[in-house]
Amino acid sequence: MNRNLTLKLGAIALLILLLLIPLLMINGLINDRQQLRDGVLEDIARSSSYSQQLSGPLMVVPYRKVLRTWKLNEKTNQRYQEVGEERGRLYFLPERFELDGQVQTELRKRGIYEARLFHADNRISGHFSVPAQLGIKEDFADYQFDQPFLAVGISDIRGIENALKLELNDQRLDFLPGSQVGWLGEGVHVTLPALNAAQVTELTFGFDLRLQGTGQLQVLPVGKTSKVSLAANWPHPSFIGNYLPVQREITDQSFTAEWQTTFFSTNLQEALVRCVSTNTCDAFNARSFGVSFIDPVDQYLKSDRAIKYALLFIVLTFAGFFLFEVLKSLAVHPVQYALVGVALAFFYLLLLSLSEHLGFALAYLMSASGCVLLIGFYVCHVLRSVRHGLCFSAGLAALYGLLYGLLSAEDYALLMGSLLLFGLLGVFMVLTRKLDWYGIGQKPAKPLEFDIGVVE
Repeated sequence: MNRNLTLKLGAIALLILLLLIPLLMINGLINDRQQLRDGVLEDIARSSSYSQQLSGPLMVVPYRKVLRTWKLNEKTNQRYQEVGEERGRLYFLPERFELDGQVQTELRKRGIYEARLFHADNRISGHFSVPAQLGIKEDFADYQFDQPFLAVGISDIRGIENALKLELNDQRLDFLPGSQVGWLGEGVHVTLPALNAAQVTELTFGFDLRLQGTGQLQVLPVGKTSKVSLAANWPHPSFIGNYLPVQREITDQSFTAEWQTTFFSTNLQEALVRCVSTNTCDAFNARSFGVSFIDPVDQYLKSDRAIKYALLFIVLTFAGFFLFEVLKSLAVHPVQYALVGVALAFFYLLLLSLSEHLGFALAYLMSASGCVLLIGFYVCHVLRSVRHGLCFSAGLAALYGLLYGLLSAEDYALLMGSLLLFGLLGVFMVLTRKLDWYGIGQKPAKPLEFDIGVVE
């Protein structure tokens, strides 16, 4: 291979490696800004309330069981009865559980960062069917029962925005702080009237809960049959948890969703028994579902994805630059390559800084336009032709457009990128099919005739 061509290609490769330094610095800056944003959102959530999970209601019946043990007196060789006491709790899940929620979202700002809070007006209702003798099949006379209560787990009680009152059959009862059930976490409870344990007891309940939170709202479907309906003024819901909605409708301004589960699909009764007997309740609390209100347009995530294509972008731009050089017998200095490469790197810094204030799409348009205009103006002088400079600028603008398409179509990014590279390789091979690579650099470079005029 011609020595001049080898030196030129080596210099271009060295420039590409050196340009990795500012690109890595910009990538580190993206991560730093993202961590700063996440820290601010965490502070806002700490000052208001975190993501919310509603677990319950559960009916809890504390009991005391008389234990009679026969023992042998070794001195008198006579048997005697020792009486003790065992304390425990019986837990009952509702036969039917329904939640109807109307959610409004709002933005809280701190500096240039925003956090999205939600306010959920929930109507929770259902009924319990308590079996005769509370489901105890052994000697019922050995049991004594304390006052039953209803427990509701709320992951962050700071988000409760109303005074809670339980409608139980024909009564209205006040909730008290604390769930009184350790594995439910924080929450509220309400003391219930004494039960007639000798017969089946039907209890119909309902209460209103206005709950504030940040990020996510999840519900644990505690009923033998559960139905949850949510509607919100948020057009970008992300449905999360173990169950997807059976019905949903998403518009440009809002969404509605409905979930339905049964004990057959949740196996929640068995999970509750395992939780009580082994004190491992993760499986019980994890059978939840809900919606995330996090904004899907994350400028830091898109900026990070964009910079992953930076090396490919620089290589393609240099390849186009080099193609003009060899086809038109121009002498382009490595410093000129370097200046174009630095301008390409500055695109990502502009994109990051502008997207924090203007949104990603507008920031991308302004950053790409600025870089195309700057590089196009410079290349017109380097290539000594306005027409060739405009052609180069048009190609660069097309690359920016294709990059934006790759960022927007995440599921098809690999396919689009593969087709783009294959197409560009084909164009390069067609344009250089008759080029004498051994003869490059052996003749002095000739200045081009100006197509539109000399650019001073």
